[in-house]
Parts: sequence; C-alpha cells; structure tokens
Amino acid sequence: MEKLKELRKKAMALPLSPGVYIMHNKSGKIIYIGKAKALKNRVSQYFGSQANHPEKVRRMVENVDYFEYIICDSEFEALVLECSLIKQHTPKYNILLKDDKGYSYIRVSPGKWRRITYELQKKDDGALYIGPYKNSFYVKQSVEEANKIFKLPTCTRRFPEDFGKARPCLNFHIKQCTAPCTGKVRFKDYNENVEQALDFLKGGSTASLKMLTAEMEKAADNLEFEKAAEIRDKINAVKKMADKQKVVSVSVPDQDVIAYFTDNERGCFQIFRFEGGRLYDHENFVVNSPMDDDDELSQFILNYYSLNRKVPRSLTLDRELEDKEAVEKWLTDKLGRRVYITCPQRGEQAQLVSMCRKNAAEVIAQLKGRTSREYSVLEELKNLLGLKKIPAYIESYDISNHAGDENVAGMVVYENGKPLKSAYKKFKIKSFEGQNDYASMAEVLDRRFTEYEENKDSGEGFGRLPDLILLDGGRGQVSAVEPVLGKHNVDVPIFGMVKDSHHRTRAITGSGGEITINSRRAVFTFISKMQDEVHRFSIGYHRTRRKNKTFKSSLTDIEGIGEVRAKALLKNFRTIENIRNADLQELENCPRMTHDSAVKVFNYFHN
Repeated sequence: MEKLKELRKKAMALPLSPGVYIMHNKSGKIIYIGKAKALKNRVSQYFGSQANHPEKVRRMVENVDYFEYIICDSEFEALVLECSLIKQHTPKYNILLKDDKGYSYIRVSPGKWRRITYELQKKDDGALYIGPYKNSFYVKQSVEEANKIFKLPTCTRRFPEDFGKARPCLNFHIKQCTAPCTGKVRFKDYNENVEQALDFLKGGSTASLKMLTAEMEKAADNLEFEKAAEIRDKINAVKKMADKQKVVSVSVPDQDVIAYFTDNERGCFQIFRFEGGRLYDHENFVVNSPMDDDDELSQFILNYYSLNRKVPRSLTLDRELEDKEAVEKWLTDKLGRRVYITCPQRGEQAQLVSMCRKNAAEVIAQLKGRTSREYSVLEELKNLLGLKKIPAYIESYDISNHAGDENVAGMVVYENGKPLKSAYKKFKIKSFEGQNDYASMAEVLDRRFTEYEENKDSGEGFGRLPDLILLDGGRGQVSAVEPVLGKHNVDVPIFGMVKDSHHRTRAITGSGGEITINSRRAVFTFISKMQDEVHRFSIGYHRTRRKNKTFKSSLTDIEGIGEVRAKALLKNFRTIENIRNADLQELENCPRMTHDSAVKVFNYFHN
C-alpha cells in the first residue's frame, strides 16, 4: 500500500505532455510500456483506486517497483517510440505478436502423371514450385478447388504403378475425380486437365472461363459433343466456385477489417483481409489476458503491420481509436499513400465488422468448448445494459411464498451463457414473518455478500463476485437491494426482470429506467429462459417446504409426536400413506420411535 502511494505521488508530478512510460519490476526488468497524450493523467490512473481496474492491470501494478518516462513532441512520436520499445524489450504485459505466417507454394509433382498440391516449404525434389505466396489460406483453398473442378486425384496412389490394383475411392463416385487409378483414363485427357487446373490457378476464374469457353465452342464446332459437355461441366464448376467467393465481397477494393472479442479471461483479434473487393485471407491472434483499453488496440495494429504485412488503403475497426490520427499517419508513412481508419455504425461495412467479431467469438468459444452464439448474446446483453465487460458469470434471484407463509428465495447461476446448476442456492427468509418481497430480497443479498466477505480469498462459490445480478421483479426490488451493495462496498451491476400481465418477460429495469428487450430476439430469449429457470427453482423449493410442513403438521397432531419424530417418520416412510399402511412393528423400528409412540401413531390412523 505504501509503495502504491509512493508511485502515485511520483505520477502526479509528471508533466501534461505526450510521451511514453516504462514500468519496471523489482529486478529492473521492463514489464509494460505505454504511451499517453498527457503522461500525468494516464500514469496516475494506474496507482489510484484498484477497484475499477481489470485483473490484468491489477496484476501488473502489483509488480511495478518504479517507472520511467520519455517526453515526446507529439502523440504520433509517442506512438512510434512505443512501438519501437515494445519490439525491442517484449514486455510481459504488452500484447506481443510473432510472425509465424510462412510462405506457401503450389507444387506440381515431377513425372508423367503430375499432381497439384499445396506446400508450406520448397524442397529440392525435382518438382515444379509456383510461388511463393504470402497468403496460405488463399493458396490452400485455390488448390483444393482446382483439384475438385478439374477432377484430379488427391489420394496417395502412384501412377502407373497402382493402375487396376484397387477400386476407385469415394471421390470418383461423387464426381470429384476421373479415377486414373482404374487405368482407363487416357494420359492425354489427364494431362489436359492438369494444364487447365494450372491455368486456373495462375490466371484466376475469369481467365479460366474465357479459355474453357473457347475450347467448348471449338469442340462443338468439331462435333465433339461429349468433350464439349465435359468442358461445360468444368465451366459450371468454376462459376459456382466464383459465386461462392462473392459471398464475402465488399465495395471497398483494398481493406482490412479488425475486430476484437473477449470473455474476460482471454481475448481474440480477428483480421479479414480484402483485395479486389474479395476476402483473400484471414488471421486470428489469441491473447491470454483481455484488452483493457484502446491503447492496446493501437499496439496490436502497429505490431501486426510491423510483421511485413501489406498495409491496406482502408482499415475498418469495431471500435473508435482515441489516437486515430497518429495511427493513420503511421500507416500512411509505411504504405506511402493515404490510409483511412473507419468505425462503421450501419450498412455493409458494419455487417462486415459484425461478422469479423463473431469469428473472433467463435475462436474463444472453441477454446472453451462453447458456441459463438452463447458468447454473442452475452456481448449483446453487455452493450444493451452498458456494462463494462461481458457478463460471463450471472446470478439471478426470485422470492416465493404463499400469503407470507414459507417465505423462501432461489438463486440460479449462468456461466458463459449456460446454467451452472452446481452453484444454485436456496434461502429460507429468517429476519421476519409474513410477506414482504422487497425486505426478503434485501435479506438474501445481504447474506450472499456477507458470505463473499468471508470467502473471497477462495474465489469460488460465494467467494466469487458475479459480473451481473438479475432480480425477478421491477424497480422496487432493485431499489431495495442497492443499499445492501453499498453496505458491503460491492460494485456489481444489478437489474430487474419485468414481466407483463401474462407473466411473460417484457423488459429489464435499472436505476436509469426500463429497457425494452422484445425487439432483441437473442437477448429476449436468453433473459426469458433465465427468469423462467429462477422462478421454477424458487417455487420448487417453496412447494417442497409447504408439503413437508403439511405432512409434519398432520403428524404432530398425534400425542407424543413432535417435530423430530415427525421428520424421522417422513424420512423413513416417504409419504403419509405409507405411514398409514405400516404395521406396528415397522413403526416401532423407525428411528426416533418408541413402542408407546408407535402404538399412538398406529391407533391414530386405524381407529
């Protein structure tokens, strides 16, 4: 704590100038490098209250022993210097990338019966290598399409050694291979298919279509109708492949799209690369700690394009950059032409950004064995409620009673969009008798956060703070529990789930008023299911207690049978009917029962 005060005092003495700050640990090693428009404002934020800092920042600050700074003339100079220092020192808490994206080649095997394959390395094996290509995604996809369209083999059989040794594989039957392994395909026809495939790979679909169309017309003029029909099928296959590529086609001819997704534990940067208006490559980078602010996005952009990536004319992002002008200038200087950074809110480009973000979510989802749909609805809920982070851990509460009798509450938990039933909890209201839903909800939350204070070191169960609390009820329930959160000094967003006259979810309410969710299908379905689940769980607990109380009250009417013996009888026989049908010996053998009490129970049901 003293070290934090000392660092804050030093930070408050910094100038309000642009510059770069360098954080060191006790051993003097650099652990974080950042830039700032105003050094004093930026650096002092680290050493203030730690409550609002993300976990990554808290861990970094805990390891800071001292910091240095370098004053720059402009924010752009600070940006360039920051990028250079990060590459030089590779600090632990900065987002770091490495260029592991090698070159790719199209390989044409040597010999008479040539094969076309996709390779990552060029070998001295006598084969013909076409390339290198930087975009492995595009090369691999193109080779696969060429082999399918021109029906070339992709198996491991050798020709002519393996002619006639085995039956054709599945590719022949689904018309993706001419099956030269049968020995019935003429070499001339096979070689022609190879040449057409290479023309397709070198010239693209447009040039290939022109060439094939000319060959088809020539064959038709020569009355070679069977050959013309085969070429026609190839033309249709090329057109179909071209149409597939147009699924992702944009009006901006040369651009990259970058989107980011995090589940509060890990983050993923997804990049879509467009050339000639079509997607030709995509990459993703997973980082082990979530991005804290736009400074890290700027760092990522500079690091990414420092790795020999081609700088596009247009860069589209899923969020605004605070230092947009400085990053634009850096990219412009690197490309030698004006580069524009945009953050679209609607239209084709906004849809493209959304698709890019969904792909980033899918990467994180697969790492956790989830689906991107579950993460997407949580992100939509975050944006709808104005939360600081995605609510990966949600607690929901509901009160249940019957005219104030057997007043109970239920808590259900959703983790990463799915119910976490092992964390469900039941509460019996203890502080008062009768019906008061507001007081009941306040008592439950008070007990919950008292448990948190006692178990927070464990980080499990009640020792874990939720990212969001949802109460079954309106503004009244929210107002009733807000003082409880203040009492325990807990900063957790809390909202109520409002139902209509037909007991269906219609809105979410908070301190700022109601938020309609009917028009947001994914969020509406998610909230409705959660509200139904917490209602089912709490009312189920209430009914169980009422049923047990009814059973106990009927047994306690018997002389000599109190709460303890009534409970033992119900536990042993399960139902009142079973107790009624039991003989005297069975009643006497029940735990807690004596011969006299067994006789009284038997007589009660049989007189």
